[in-house]
Amino acid sequence: MEPVITISALGDNYIYLYRYHRNNAFAVDPGEAGAVLEALEKHGLNLTDVLITHRHFDHTGGVGDLKDKTGCNVISGEQAEVLLDGNVKIQVTATPGHTRDSVCYYVQPTEEHSGLLFTGDTLFVGGCGRPIECDARTLWQSLRKLAALPNDTLVFPGHDYTQENYEFALTIVPDNPEVKSRLDEIKKIQRQGLPTVPSTILQEKTTNVFLNANKPEIKAALNMSNAADADVFTELRRKKNIFG
Repeated sequence: MEPVITISALGDNYIYLYRYHRNNAFAVDPGEAGAVLEALEKHGLNLTDVLITHRHFDHTGGVGDLKDKTGCNVISGEQAEVLLDGNVKIQVTATPGHTRDSVCYYVQPTEEHSGLLFTGDTLFVGGCGRPIECDARTLWQSLRKLAALPNDTLVFPGHDYTQENYEFALTIVPDNPEVKSRLDEIKKIQRQGLPTVPSTILQEKTTNVFLNANKPEIKAALNMSNAADADVFTELRRKKNIFG
């Protein structure tokens, strides 16, 4: 049984349910309540907690109704670690960039699964969020924290922008075989109507141009071979904003 249930909502949002001890579950970034309540009933789960990566409404819109209907707790990153029944340990990492208060949640590995990383709008499959309340340098530093996690960590972002992200990547590294292959894979997944998550930290370090702003090939592609890593990342983010 997979520990994470992926719920598509609001067009391109992902909401997640993580099931743990005795049919309990926590939700991550419930932008709407209805889809979460349906999934809880379908899978026979009891919602104990809601984890919020940042305060934007498309990630929090369902919190009030879920709290009213289930009595769940709401966790929004004030603590460094969350402990749940069944020895579930969740590390909370501050990742400012998209917003000043953005956090990511890392569920420690268990016998059933490797580490799980819920990234909100900080890290996407093949991309990253827009730095709205902070500068791009701040977001770069946050992404470096995530890249340091174990390679087998499963990555669960807040949106499905995956195909667009890899199409953008090919404007930077058009001859990169791994990026080409990954885009083909994503298109096949989408044709089947399946979510494009999870990814892994290794997959992102291999094919996500934003995580590779420190690599010589990315710098050379931008004619920035002697530039600081953060400056290269800033230029990548500027180009992506124009791309869409």
